[in-house]
Amino acid sequence: MNFKRTVLFILLVAGFGFSFVKLNPPLDELQINSAIPMADYKMKDVSGKDVSLNEIKTTKGLLVIFSCNTCPYVKLSESRILEYSNFCLNNGIGCVLVNSNEAQRSEDDSYDEMVKYHALQKLKCNYTVDEKSQLANAFGAGRTPQCFLFNANGLVYKGAIDDNVKDPSAVKAPYLKEALTALTKNEMPKTQVTKSIGCTIKRVE
Repeated sequence: MNFKRTVLFILLVAGFGFSFVKLNPPLDELQINSAIPMADYKMKDVSGKDVSLNEIKTTKGLLVIFSCNTCPYVKLSESRILEYSNFCLNNGIGCVLVNSNEAQRSEDDSYDEMVKYHALQKLKCNYTVDEKSQLANAFGAGRTPQCFLFNANGLVYKGAIDDNVKDPSAVKAPYLKEALTALTKNEMPKTQVTKSIGCTIKRVE
């Protein structure tokens, strides 16, 4: 009986060990007050031009949203992404959507599909290709949608758009909206860090 229990224990440990090997290593997520990483890194925009975050940011700040064409959580957030990206542009804040789904470039997250998506959503902000998920790695971004808002001095908010990705009418805490409003007043957001809920960024292993 003891021999059987020992064998069972070894098998369980081996099974759990295999699972741990398959997990992605934890991301080193950008910390509040950090400067914009890889600010001069050029990405292809849906306009056909190569742009960097330094070129997109303004003296007021920059909103970076890791997004894509395909994630169900992004699709549920489309009206809010459009609203807040337009808010940025109307208030002199730089804004860019970044597609880091490198593993799906030959599918629905290809550059050509991004161009179509940008037009269909009537977006006015930049929408860029993050080759090999380099920018996502620098930010420690793991989900779509995931937001990073910078003022002139550094990161002031990171995380979710709000507290109810599934139902905009049921939102009680519009985190990003409050952070953007604070930015326009030269104030710090009351909430600076929240947990992003969404699809994992599809990196190439």
